[in-house]
Amino acid sequence: MENKQLTGHILALVTVLFWGTTFISTKILLNDFSPVEIQFYRFIIGLAALAVVYPYKMKVENKKHEVYFAAAGFCGITLCYLLENIALTYTMASNVGVIGSLVPIFTALIAYIFLKEEPIRSSFFVGFVLAMLGVIFISCSTTSTFQVNPLGDFLALAGTFAWAVYSVFTRKISEFGYNIIQTTRKTFLYGILFLLPILFLFDFKLEFTRFTNPVALFHFLLLGLGSSAFCYVTWNFAVRALGPVKTSIYIYLMPGVTVVVSMIVLNEKITWLAGLGMLLIFKALYISERKVLAKKKVFQNKKAG
Repeated sequence: MENKQLTGHILALVTVLFWGTTFISTKILLNDFSPVEIQFYRFIIGLAALAVVYPYKMKVENKKHEVYFAAAGFCGITLCYLLENIALTYTMASNVGVIGSLVPIFTALIAYIFLKEEPIRSSFFVGFVLAMLGVIFISCSTTSTFQVNPLGDFLALAGTFAWAVYSVFTRKISEFGYNIIQTTRKTFLYGILFLLPILFLFDFKLEFTRFTNPVALFHFLLLGLGSSAFCYVTWNFAVRALGPVKTSIYIYLMPGVTVVVSMIVLNEKITWLAGLGMLLIFKALYISERKVLAKKKVFQNKKAG
């Protein structure tokens, strides 16, 4: 069990580190593709990759399970990214980044209400406050102005809530005992199916000649194979091993990762404010986990005695 949890922590960290870098790919692709096109193509590539890696047909034992798969696909694939992409057209990216860091608190509340298995501890709220301060510092270091747009910020908030719901559905799905790659593949399929009718409402073009550009192809493969296929599998494994609340805490790291990668790839300078923000986020992760580890140690000592 300890090895499984350790693997869960490692995979959650790796996933968030990878997701933090995909901002660069998305930013580059937005020069030639619309947000909904990027969303559609990346998950098509991800679905194809998962089908190649694990081509075995999935036999659903209970028809009620399909409801969970459909709900997870709608929340985590269709709704989350769609709302986030639309939000970016109305509000600043820094606003979306700060609001996205509310995922852990939403996940904790939803998990507590519906799963009844992860009590919310005071250390979680202390860590949350520190993490939010860190995210705000990082956000302020990358922009000279801060603007509030009610519609854009509300859409970003709704997208964040959709991801939190997805994480809880993923936890529930993990109890069914299916193969993780198969469950991820099925969620992708439902997410793409729900996205199809929406494509007609946006400027979607099915022109494969645009993929002849090696730069665009590279970044789509990075998003489809890495950010979608690989990262969704590793994230789902982490949720199965740690639960949605502990796993979601790692999302605090994403703004810091993006800042560091932007500094390396885009030659952006890291400010002292961003550095302070990252230190606060690491402190928040430590505080959020410290009490859990301490209680676990006390329990093991009592058991040994």
